Amino acid sequence: MSDYSSYPDLLRDVLEAFAENPADRNVMLIEYADQFKGVPEEIARRPYPAANRVPHCESDSYVFVEPRESGQAMQYYFAVENPFGVSARALSAILDSTINGLSAEQIAHMPIDDIVPTLFGPHISMGKGQGLMGICSMVKAMAQRTARDAKVEELRKGMRDE
Repeated sequence: MSDYSSYPDLLRDVLEAFAENPADRNVMLIEYADQFKGVPEEIARRPYPAANRVPHCESDSYVFVEPRESGQAMQYYFAVENPFGVSARALSAILDSTINGLSAEQIAHMPIDDIVPTLFGPHISMGKGQGLMGICSMVKAMAQRTARDAKVEELRKGMRDE
């Protein structure tokens, strides 16, 4: 079994549950897919911006992020345009329920390599695996960009205060 200790607590718990119960994987994924909530219209409307489209995703998925009121915590939203995109909806629901509310810094440093193989098994097709990894990569890249921008702003503020 992989070591999931470097993942945020809620995501770690989900990964461990999937790793410990591989026979229940399909049922758990369908349950998560049923919990999927699409992006609210006040965040994004169709047609969604190409910049938010997940590369290589067969389910035509999109990722959006907004800082929460405190400015420190991240709020991700997902859209899956393919009505048969059960895997993309499941992964999006898992990420929605486990990383929202974390800081950009926490998400930026989160490993992503074990997420897709743990949730979907070692025999996932290359195409589907690439698309699902694309969702994880986009989430992480958005957090890295937000964390970097916050550091730059902090440096600018420090220079103005001197």
